[in-house]
Amino acid sequence: MKTVPAAEPIAESDLRERALATMQLARFPILSTVDGPWPRARPVSPVLTEGFVVYVANLKRYHKTQELAANPRAELCYFAENHHQVRISGLAGEERDPELIRSIWAANPLLRKYLGEIDNPDWNLYRITPCRVRYMEEWALIYHEVPLEEPTGQEVDQPVP
Repeated sequence: MKTVPAAEPIAESDLRERALATMQLARFPILSTVDGPWPRARPVSPVLTEGFVVYVANLKRYHKTQELAANPRAELCYFAENHHQVRISGLAGEERDPELIRSIWAANPLLRKYLGEIDNPDWNLYRITPCRVRYMEEWALIYHEVPLEEPTGQEVDQPVP
């Protein structure tokens, strides 16, 4: 019978750095949303990551637009080749800061090529603000709570599982 890898102790002060490094290795997370009674998941390509705040460009015709409008709770799962994971549970909201949108637009040639103009009405930008971040190394089956540096200002009426 195979044994489960033993979880190595991780100092709380190292969790943030390890989680961010895993996010760099696993560049294309899976975004999970809720569609009525059903979970939905799809790979996404973040256009900007600031710590654990993740920005995702979106075409408004995609179904996740309606899902996030009905329920902004979302989870991003980063899974690296070394089997380390980062799970960001948070709230998704449409980013409206014009300076931030312009800087993301300027830094992403694929957005410009695909959408043509920054004021294209077919796209929007989601900011996923973390309420909870968990980190796991390999298949140790133990999640570590990653402390958030600053309160997110996001209120959740139910605990994030």
